[in-house]
Amino acid sequence: SGIGQALAHGLAARGSHLALIDRDGPGLERVAAAIGARCPALRVTAHTCDLAHTGGIPGLADEVLRAHGRVTLLVNNAGVALGGTFEQVTPEQFGRVLAVNFGATVALCRALLPALRSSLGGQIVNLSSLYGIIGPPGQAAYSASKFAVRGFSEALRHELAPHGIGVTVVHPGGIRTNIARHAEAAPGVSPAEIEAGRRAQDRLLRLPPEQAAGIILRATERRAPRVLVGSDARAVDLLARLVPGDYWGVLGRLFRA
Repeated sequence: SGIGQALAHGLAARGSHLALIDRDGPGLERVAAAIGARCPALRVTAHTCDLAHTGGIPGLADEVLRAHGRVTLLVNNAGVALGGTFEQVTPEQFGRVLAVNFGATVALCRALLPALRSSLGGQIVNLSSLYGIIGPPGQAAYSASKFAVRGFSEALRHELAPHGIGVTVVHPGGIRTNIARHAEAAPGVSPAEIEAGRRAQDRLLRLPPEQAAGIILRATERRAPRVLVGSDARAVDLLARLVPGDYWGVLGRLFRA
């Protein structure tokens, strides 16, 4: 859903065959069917998988390669959100966020890298976040996972450049998707706090996912190393560079406004 669905439609419009992965089987089938109806010449396959269970990813990669024969582009977009301070979040919750947002990205890159190596001009696109640039309070697990995606992507880019494989890391700002509304809350976070947090997020989530996907895909075509999606992401990135130790003194007031 969200950015992933928009990316799938955007890639199909560009003539890409697609292997779509999601844990929501019925939702995945609906997206695959819609793309298939619009683009009947494309091969569109749906692969239901909970990427939190990274042990199943090598088998998933084999399934994709059996269906398509090759992979030229890998987009790691899956993500889950979690609200609550570090002390409120359980170790199990923290671990799941890391598993989906970071562990699955690493595992998919590892599993599909041989196929990407065999494709001239292969490309990997990893979605980090605005919270891979800054670390707001209440987002310790999510920010940790997205900073990890950022660091992994940058190192991987430098390693794979001699082999002709590009790596793009994406930092979306406030995109109008359901990730915040579907976010899990830590024990001890009251319903009032959850609702207040959702209202605050709703004010910040402004850019339509279709527009975000267009920015990401144009950057992918250019093999851009880094993409900031949205004016908010660009502004926050600049602020974090100017006052890296005290950006929250400014941003905290805006988030509470």
